Amino acid sequence: MATNVNAEALKEAPIPEAIEKQAASKQTVDPYNVQGEVGEDGVVKAIDYNKLVEEFGTKKIDQALLDRLERVTGKKPHRFLRRGIVFSHRDLELILDRYEKGEPFFLYTGRGPSSDSVHVGHTIPFEFTKWLQDTFDVPLVIMMTDDEKYLFSDKRTIEEVEGYCSNNAKDIIAVGFDPSKTFIFSDFQFMGGAFYKNVVRLSKHITLNQARAIFGFNDSTNIGRIHFGSIQGASSWASSFPHIFGEDESKTVAIPCLIPCAIDQDPYFRMTRDVSARLKYKNTNTSYAKPALIHSRFLDALQGPGTKMSASIDESAIFMRDTPNQIKNKINKYAYSGGKVTVEEHREKGGDTSVDVAFQYLRFFLEDDEELEKIRVAYESGEMLTGELKAICIKELQTYVAAFQERRAKVDDEAVRFIMETRPLKWNGNPRAPIVVPQVQNGDGDAAAEGGDGKLTKNQLKKLEKQKQIEAKKAQKAKEKGEKDKGDAQA
Repeated sequence: MATNVNAEALKEAPIPEAIEKQAASKQTVDPYNVQGEVGEDGVVKAIDYNKLVEEFGTKKIDQALLDRLERVTGKKPHRFLRRGIVFSHRDLELILDRYEKGEPFFLYTGRGPSSDSVHVGHTIPFEFTKWLQDTFDVPLVIMMTDDEKYLFSDKRTIEEVEGYCSNNAKDIIAVGFDPSKTFIFSDFQFMGGAFYKNVVRLSKHITLNQARAIFGFNDSTNIGRIHFGSIQGASSWASSFPHIFGEDESKTVAIPCLIPCAIDQDPYFRMTRDVSARLKYKNTNTSYAKPALIHSRFLDALQGPGTKMSASIDESAIFMRDTPNQIKNKINKYAYSGGKVTVEEHREKGGDTSVDVAFQYLRFFLEDDEELEKIRVAYESGEMLTGELKAICIKELQTYVAAFQERRAKVDDEAVRFIMETRPLKWNGNPRAPIVVPQVQNGDGDAAAEGGDGKLTKNQLKKLEKQKQIEAKKAQKAKEKGEKDKGDAQA
């Protein structure tokens, strides 16, 4: 393993310990396991995403699709799209078709609450989801799979997972979603009614053999795990949310969703897409809409290529609770380097950015494309040393995490209660196309006619205004505190 080659930085950045070699094996990517291929030399390789596209039967996001996305939305693609971090999809073209026509769709993603704090890897799909919500101006549902985390753990209790759920909901809100068009729900709390009906519809069409083939279950797997796929899949159907889209299932079953997620979650929705194609609404020709997906790469653990950050291994990740000094120490001590063993060799041959963790983190978090390219060229030519690259990465991550922590400090229990309340949502869709979205008009679940304005009730507007006033007061206090601190510093 390459070491940090900046002589001065070595005093603060101990050489990372070599990763223990493993037996040769193929790469594994599924909802429960992520590891790159292990070569004959016992070294873990980077995830081969091209191979995943072939194995999963998805489509790569090419330049033509990016050009169309920019043309349709009028917005420059997110840096994750520009850099191939979000790299694969299912039916994104159909979602763009609907957006152009003003036809309804919604966003759906989720989080398995498993720790008191999320890490930077967890924020990737949520940051991208926020961009999608802002770009398309559509409703978003976020599923907190507290039931999954209980079923798939031999140690966690239901009470423990419920505690994580509340904290993680605050983390998600801190990303910056618009509460007026966002609904976060806990499976434990929301299960029932239309949602449970769809869970049952889906589960009836999934055989045990299919579940075994897709997820690798065996005779020792508890039946809750086997059943969970139908819960996760049912959230992709708009008819599971009558408080958002109304109770007229003849319309809502045809509304698709777009799911931004890491590629390991794709098997759940391949299964859901298969069932959706076979289900018809009340023996009519109206099929249940297949969920569309857009897949992201994994953010490598600090230990390097082929690994994935773990919420249970502190040394593997930068957590959103970490202090600036903790971030600095973790990057310097644990971040796998693509630099050469000696300064002389590095100056001559340059570093390998494809495996260097500090550079890969900059690919995710540094917004400026030109600056990123300058760093790449300097490092690969040997002009920039590993310690210098790590210093840039540390500063970027410290800024990113500090901004998150500032937003997180403003999220209180009232904000969580509001965004998790079963209520109508408000959105507009494509400003250049007529609105044909069946939005709920009042609290009893009645839907507005197509082309309606989807106005909220006076009570809902009052709650939303109260929430905005609370957030405005907090922002003003934070601004005044910042000005006071700045004045004190200059005194």
